[in-house]
Amino acid sequence: MASYPTPLDPQPLFPPLPLANWRATKDTLHLFIQIVGKVRLKLFPKLNHWWHVTLYLTPRGLTTGAIPYGFGAFDITFDFIDHALDVRSSTGAAHRLDLRDGLSVADFYRRLFEILEDIGVEVKILAHPYDRPGPVPFAEDHTHASYDADAVHRFWQVLLGVGSILEEFRGRFLGKSTPVHFFWHSFDLVVTRFSGRALPPERLDGMDGVSREGYSHEVVSFGFWPGDDNVPAPAFYAYTHPEPEGLAEAALQPEAAWWEDARGSAMAMLKYDDVRTAADPRQAVLDFLESTYHAGASRAGWDLDAFAR
Repeated sequence: MASYPTPLDPQPLFPPLPLANWRATKDTLHLFIQIVGKVRLKLFPKLNHWWHVTLYLTPRGLTTGAIPYGFGAFDITFDFIDHALDVRSSTGAAHRLDLRDGLSVADFYRRLFEILEDIGVEVKILAHPYDRPGPVPFAEDHTHASYDADAVHRFWQVLLGVGSILEEFRGRFLGKSTPVHFFWHSFDLVVTRFSGRALPPERLDGMDGVSREGYSHEVVSFGFWPGDDNVPAPAFYAYTHPEPEGLAEAALQPEAAWWEDARGSAMAMLKYDDVRTAADPRQAVLDFLESTYHAGASRAGWDLDAFAR
């Protein structure tokens, strides 16, 4: 039987996760997760700010949660302990697709939709990647087929550790907040706080439809990503939208955190490896979250006392 770290010890929840060591696997997994996410996007009732498209952490991986369908429901869940994809319906039907090295995106896509058809779910998705890591349609992608089970398990461990901290941070806020959820298009775990104030229509001019829905109200958003072409290392981040004047001049905690120019906007950053080596990794992340929240919300004129729990 495999041995896994105890959750009572914070350090094993932040194992090494260098992007270069699992880049091929990450790209394949990203595409697997996009396919599943697009099924949820297509079938789940629409929610504000795209909350209906996201996935959620489980004790074993990531899930769509229950997706209403007809007079019942079904779910799709990644199991990163047994390394399988489980599809279950309220009729009692259950199917499992093993995740293994050599399973291509095309094979995953074909098999998942065979399973959905078998349980009586009819759905059509826009069957090509969103934004990255490539433009090849899912059904034709035989290139992405890497699956390092150990690397995927470490990534899931990191998500669990980060998720527990984000849940604690979320509980300190009395205003409107997202769940702690995983965005499959950008491959990041996120929680967002809202002031409750809508942006005036003129501030939305020029935004695409996705951004207009996502940023229709003032937010401070916080997240973790494992790295990509733009940030080639795992990192925590935070930003305020709209960006208030002087945001990038605010002091951040811990000392390793910094402000970065992200396409003309100030993005607070903290390297995952700096968290891993901190005396108290959990506190280092909480300090980062609190300092970035106060930096943005105070400068944007939020009522911090009214929101504090």
